[in-house]
Amino acid sequence: MKNDFKKILKICLCIFLLFLCIFYWSPFIAFVKTVISAATPLILGAFIAFIVNILMSRYEKWFFPKKKSGIVAKIRRPLCMIGAFMTAILVLGLAIWLVVPQLGSCIKVISSFLKQIPQLMKDFIVKAREWDFIPRGVIDYLADIDWESRITSLVTWLSTGVGDVVSTVAKTILGVVSGVITTVVGLIFSIYLLLGKDSLKRQFKVMAEAYLPEKVHKRTFYVLRIFKESFRKFIVGQLTEAVILGVLCILGMLIFRLPYATMIGTLIGFTALIPIAGAYIGAITGALMILTVSPAKALVFLIFILILQQLEGNIIYPRVVGSSIGLPGIWVLAAVTIGGGCFGVLGMLIGVPLTSAVYRMIREDLQKKGKVEIVDPQDADEPQNDNAENVCTTENSEVLEKN
Repeated sequence: MKNDFKKILKICLCIFLLFLCIFYWSPFIAFVKTVISAATPLILGAFIAFIVNILMSRYEKWFFPKKKSGIVAKIRRPLCMIGAFMTAILVLGLAIWLVVPQLGSCIKVISSFLKQIPQLMKDFIVKAREWDFIPRGVIDYLADIDWESRITSLVTWLSTGVGDVVSTVAKTILGVVSGVITTVVGLIFSIYLLLGKDSLKRQFKVMAEAYLPEKVHKRTFYVLRIFKESFRKFIVGQLTEAVILGVLCILGMLIFRLPYATMIGTLIGFTALIPIAGAYIGAITGALMILTVSPAKALVFLIFILILQQLEGNIIYPRVVGSSIGLPGIWVLAAVTIGGGCFGVLGMLIGVPLTSAVYRMIREDLQKKGKVEIVDPQDADEPQNDNAENVCTTENSEVLEKN
């Protein structure tokens, strides 16, 4: 009777909370946004700690891992943490050093290209009238446009911005200061997380065992472990693939003597972090940059990047990343599409590992219940034996399909 009363009380409490969320939806959403905004430095710090911990854990395996006591054991974590942060800073510094020198020349070329557009449009209108391949009304409309003033306005807008200069500068300064403060607080919080991750994990485990039922806290740690493994494998695989693809792009562009090799190669590497869509974003951006110098070289670049993408998709990605995330291609595409539509680039980045974690939990749950046997994605591409059978176990133990 007492247990039934507790269950009824929990159900009533859940219904009451659901009613409050529905009835006060707008204040509830405003409250959630306020909490997320206030916790932004902590969220950023947790994200930084997760990324740096991948390197730090690797360094800890190399730096006298068998030493359990003494000075080496005490300084292992601080030294490995400093080494991981220095590695990340060196990588970012190298990327900036490769991009910035060519960025100035690229901006100059684009500016000169924009200045040539009025004359190019005049020549185009003359040829269009001579060859008569465009309707007369369209040609007259293009001829009436003052292209020189339009381009001048565009260049001015790009260089000075829109709106009041004083307010724009003030907003920019405030945004920079706020971003710097958020980043500094996030870095400090990430350092605390990295140095005390073992004690924090132990404390969280003790609290979960003390306040949660055994099934609940075991399930909670299981879910957290799945999400951690999915994000870790995804980040390591995507970073490795991005570095390989960026280096190959730079080398190929240098061989073909294409302009902005280091800048576009670095851009290709960064956009490769976005599954599926990143390749097209980097290729289109790079082609537009090279187009300002030479249309023929832009065409060569597109052909080269198309071949490189085929090489990456069929050889590099399967070997480097492979099916480590355990997600079939159709679900990767769905995760990128939905994540990008809801949260932009961030949604594209986190959509795949989130979907991979959910897919893995569903697969393991079905296997545990004996409802269906799901073949891992890495086994799907392997040649199957002609006599092999893929047995899907049902409650009646019937064979549903044979390969």
